[in-house]
Amino acid sequence: MPSKKSARLAALTVAALSAATASQVVVLPTPAHAAAVSIHDIQGATRISPYAGQKVTDVAGIVTGVRTYGSSRGFWIQDPNPDADPATSEGVFVFTSSVPKVAVGDAVTVTGTVSEYVPGGTSSGNQSVTEITKPTVTVVSSGNAVPAATVVDARSVPAAYVPAGDPAAGNSINGLTLQPKKYALDFYESLEGMNVQVKDVRVVGATDPYTELWVTVKPRENATRRGGTLYGSYDSQNTGRLQIQSLGSTSAFPVANVGDVLTGSTAGPLDFNQFGGYTLVANEIGTLKSAGLARETTQKQKNGELAVATYNVENLDPSDATFEEHASAIVNNLKSPDIVSLEEIQDNNGAKDDGTTAADLTVTKLIDAIAAAGGPRYDWRSIDPANDTDGGEPGGNIRQVFLFNPQRVSFTDRAGGDATTAVGVTKVHGKAQLTVSPGRVAPTDDAWKSSRKPLAGEFVFRGRTVFVIANHFNSKGGDYGLTSAVQPVPRSSEIQRHQQATLVNAFVKDILDTQKNADVIALGDINDFEFSDTAKILEGDGELWSAIKSLPRSERYTYDYQGNQQVLDQILVSPSIRRGCDFEYDSVHINSEFNDQISDHDPQVLRFKP
Repeated sequence: MPSKKSARLAALTVAALSAATASQVVVLPTPAHAAAVSIHDIQGATRISPYAGQKVTDVAGIVTGVRTYGSSRGFWIQDPNPDADPATSEGVFVFTSSVPKVAVGDAVTVTGTVSEYVPGGTSSGNQSVTEITKPTVTVVSSGNAVPAATVVDARSVPAAYVPAGDPAAGNSINGLTLQPKKYALDFYESLEGMNVQVKDVRVVGATDPYTELWVTVKPRENATRRGGTLYGSYDSQNTGRLQIQSLGSTSAFPVANVGDVLTGSTAGPLDFNQFGGYTLVANEIGTLKSAGLARETTQKQKNGELAVATYNVENLDPSDATFEEHASAIVNNLKSPDIVSLEEIQDNNGAKDDGTTAADLTVTKLIDAIAAAGGPRYDWRSIDPANDTDGGEPGGNIRQVFLFNPQRVSFTDRAGGDATTAVGVTKVHGKAQLTVSPGRVAPTDDAWKSSRKPLAGEFVFRGRTVFVIANHFNSKGGDYGLTSAVQPVPRSSEIQRHQQATLVNAFVKDILDTQKNADVIALGDINDFEFSDTAKILEGDGELWSAIKSLPRSERYTYDYQGNQQVLDQILVSPSIRRGCDFEYDSVHINSEFNDQISDHDPQVLRFKP
């Protein structure tokens, strides 16, 4: 995945540039005339308002929430007299662009234009939010009771996630009549803009820097042993997940980890946003009860065991303040693996785009920090990319780096590897050897355009050669979200990852065709799930096997995205390791479940006897 922070900041910058006509607010001592159109008429029984693009007058409702910040300032109103149709929402957002001059409990009438706003733009594939824009607002009275919140819980949310879209409309679900008793997304859509409530909900996505977290209203739904919710297949979207934001002070927002509980009531309008879809924007938020989640520590490898790890350190450059924490994680939580594949090591001046590609300062600073933390004095190997060719943060030139403990393992150097030279395989005395070490796998192939090229290296442990291929595949950027208006969800980024997986599998096959019993490890940030076609292509006809599948299902995750715990980072092993070694595999949960994470990825460790 792209960095959560960089992706969000870029999108917020775009959103902040939008502008709209400010509202006009008129306070009258007597009621205005009755509205001709009710909120449920505007919302209709599909996702698109039958009044979209039309002007409506004197739409009546009670103010249930006011948003005074961000690029989407406005307020929600709800009709206290609902109709009998469960598919039609009784709430709607009034977009004012400036700080609204209404208060919760005001009875108002609104005249304006009905609009379907797509958070993130139509290219995002997101569903739209029905809004009233360019409003003239009349406050009829104040201090009224807010319509009772609709309870969202395990009983009310259906088990099925979303219907298939209409093939005649490009698989869009926008024109389908809502079935809120059958599909979870239809249920949430039928409550768009309404006052909703959840009670005693478990946190499944830790508080992030943007003052939001994720909870589940279905505590038993694909629960992991540490309190999260597992994303175990494309059909396990997890219907109980709901994002929580707050209309209150950011300083008062709960700082939560996975497994914590928001006790009592959390209530407010149900919104839809670019970063996660349906969101409860709370006027009232529950009390945080900590589960006391602790960071995991793996076992230390035995003398005869080789420990190989992968760790995405999230755009690490010399200006970062996280070196000591990463060092502590490697020494204390990972127990100083013999080989560590690092992803997202940036060049010596980070995002400054001045042609710098060397990363020796970045790597040396981390090695020094590891030694200061009581770990070994690691050596390292890598290949500098050509400037601005490998994707990631512009100017950062991220790449994979091998750290290795020279007291335990040696690196076989063969000169000639550079940014564009492809590594090959030869046979010497009946054994496979790399033509260059370190080297890059097919670096000029179009599969690696604007993406990281795999780094291959030849190591020796106790006289046994081990081939390691460090990967950082193409991100999921450009894929539609689970709450997309197009269903099934298009995953366009898979195309490039499939090409990349094909090349890596072919390279591993070359090694194994040369030496059937070679020990080969392909690892890193694969940016795809262990059940994905990307993983299946990597595994091929048994050339590799994703070792995370050796874990119980409830422990198979390295990342937490929108409250779904999932696998993005993998260590895949050749048959000689899978079948010939008594290996141990551990996904060490030190980041993804915590609000104070130093990376958004959890590292993994493989221990085996070559």
